Formats: sequence, C-alpha cells, structure tokens
Amino acid sequence: MPSSRVCFLLASSALAVAGCTTLATSPAYVGGGLADSAPARTSAAEARLAEESARIASQPKSIGAKHILVMHGKSQRKPESVTRSRDEARLRAEECLRKIRGGAEFEAMVREYSDEPGAADRGGDLGTFQRGAMVKLFADAAFALKVGEVSEVVETPFGFHVILRTE
Repeated sequence: MPSSRVCFLLASSALAVAGCTTLATSPAYVGGGLADSAPARTSAAEARLAEESARIASQPKSIGAKHILVMHGKSQRKPESVTRSRDEARLRAEECLRKIRGGAEFEAMVREYSDEPGAADRGGDLGTFQRGAMVKLFADAAFALKVGEVSEVVETPFGFHVILRTE
C-alpha cells in the first residue's frame, strides 16, 4: 500500500482499514507539531502569571471599598424579588455609573440602585478586606483602583458592581 495514501479511522465505526500503516501527521498537514507550539504556549502562560504576580505584589494587602450591586434573575444569592434580565441589570448598573460620574453621591446611588440586602443601611460599605475575601473579578477591579476612584461596571456571578475604593 503506498505511503502517501491517507487513511481514516471512524470513531463511530468498529471497522478499521486493514493494512493502513501511515497517518498524515507531518507539520504541513496539521500546522506544526506539539514540539513546535507547546514551548511557546508555556512561555506565554508563564509570562502572564509572572506579570499578574508582580501586579498583585505591588498592591496593598487589604483595602476598603463600597459597592453597588445590581442583580439579575440568574445572580447568585439574589432576593426572590429580583427578576430583571442580565441585559437589563447591566443597563441599570451603567446608568448608575453615569450618574456617579456626573456628580451624584455614591451613598444615594446605593439606596436607589443596589439590590444587596442591607446595602442601603450601610451605604454599600464593605469595610476593609483582603484580596482573597472577595471573588477574583471583584478583587482584581477593587485592588486596581486608587483611593476615591470608582470602577467601571464589573460583572461577577452575583451581578454587576460599581465599586468605590475608600482606603
């Protein structure tokens, strides 16, 4: 049987082509072998990890923050009264952020927009916390802020957050 003949093995069939001893696996057919691409992927992943580690090491161990949480029907730990869609929740959070950037008082926006139980009573204040106390997406956004700075809208499994770093 010629070596240039392409052989196929169908996973859904128990039949195998008798006498097929070659398989088209040269780099010309598959875009390079594992030996060519694996080191590049590993180096890129290691570089990203080193960059993130350096960024985290340069940040404080704990910070203080306030937040507004706009939940939707699929948010974790949502009150039963929250039935809006994810898109509606995002739009509501973006509207809230526009008002804050326009000069509205953060605590007033907490009372108007936040779905978190008890948030209005404490002005959205989360107190002081370490990075590991919050979900990664929230912590990454909060720890990247300067004191007094307000985040963009941040999505977590709990909904959409607007974060104000306080310390």
